[in-house]
Order: sequence, then C-alpha cells, then structure tokens
Amino acid sequence: MSAQVQVKKTQMPSTILFREDSEKGFENVRQEQLALPILKLLQNGSGEAQKRNQNYVEGAEPGMFLNTVTKKLYDGDTGINVIPCYHKMEYQEWAEFGTGSGRPEQIYPGDSDILSKTTKDGAKDRLPNGNYILTVHQNYVLILGDDGSAETALISMSSSQGKVARKWLSLQMSQTMKDESGVFTPASFAFVYNLSSVLNSGKGNQWYGYNVQSVGPVTDAALYSRAKDFHTSLEKSNK
Repeated sequence: MSAQVQVKKTQMPSTILFREDSEKGFENVRQEQLALPILKLLQNGSGEAQKRNQNYVEGAEPGMFLNTVTKKLYDGDTGINVIPCYHKMEYQEWAEFGTGSGRPEQIYPGDSDILSKTTKDGAKDRLPNGNYILTVHQNYVLILGDDGSAETALISMSSSQGKVARKWLSLQMSQTMKDESGVFTPASFAFVYNLSSVLNSGKGNQWYGYNVQSVGPVTDAALYSRAKDFHTSLEKSNK
C-alpha cells in the first residue's frame, strides 16, 4: 500500500499585505535592465503562426500581434490601443539572408551619414562590403489592456512600413490642445492610438502591415504619469 503524502493547506496572505509590500525587491531595477517585449506583427512566414514550427504559439495566425516575451496574442482586426512614449530612428546593417548572424551586423544612430556610403541596388541601400542598410523606426509604447493594465513594448517598423511610421509621427505632431494660454502641441504620450493589421500586396507578394487611427487623449492621470515616466527613462538611456 503506497503512502499518501499529506499536503498541508495554508492560508493565503491578505491582499492588504501584498499591497503594503508592493514593488519591494525591485528598488534597484531600472527600466533599461528589463527585457522589453517586442510587439510582432505575424506574417504568413512567421514560425509562431505555423503549427509544425518549433516556435509555434497556440492560436497564432498571420495578421495577429504577438508579445514576444509573454506570448500574448492580440487580434489584428480589432487591433490594440497604445500610447506612443518614445520614438527613435536608426540604421541597421544587415548581411544577406542566410549569410550573416541573423542579427544586425551594425546599428547606426539616426543622425549617421551611413546612407551616403551606399548605392541603390533595387529597393536596397547597398554598402561596398555587400551588406545593406535598413532604416528602422523604433516605437516604444504602452499597450493598453481592456482590464486597465498597461504593458511596455517596442514596435519596429521598417521597409514598406516606414511610410506608416512617418504618417504616424505626422499624426502625433498634428495633435493639438487648448488651454487659457492658447493652442499647443501635447507630448506624444498624451494621446491613444489604435493599431490594427491590414493585408497589403505588391509585385506578386502579400504581407500584413499596420493601420493607425487616433483614439483620443489620455484621460487617466495615473496612466499619463506612467507613460511620462517610461518616456523619461528611455530619453535618459538613449542620451
């Protein structure tokens, strides 16, 4: 007769205790030390959307958004609401597919003159060493959940989506507010935007891209404060 292990049931701590000790243990952790999730727009060739692929994520389909850290999926038709907190443009040097490390060989800041050292090779800006330069818009955002939560994430836009990134920036900078002193341009993190996916086609290919719509101003003071803090931390780390 096998012995049975008795598991002693213990009472869970009161949520009051959890509240009192909130954020303890993270006193010396800075934003730049965290693994920032990437919000990935899944394509037909994305391993996360292929059932037999080792990277498959349950329920994933092309056109959905995927949080690469939590593996949470977001419907591409409904889209997600985000607050853009920080933007930077950079130039990434890539080797041709299958010949490099699978990562950028070099990353140059947005004020670099690296493009002046390239020549046009079809749609690519080719360097003398054979690598090419990809212009990338890095959008640091808060993803807003239906439950009131807010998660930090990075949205990278390049190639055909560079035009979308530029339009989104123009939309952000066209927003205005008015107070007793007159009309002014608010911070990027003062407004909420909806990102959904749309199927694009061209030259015999199909791919999913971003569609951006303005939702309206941030109406919660605590949420605005968190977005501002995220912006400030990124501004400091990118100096």
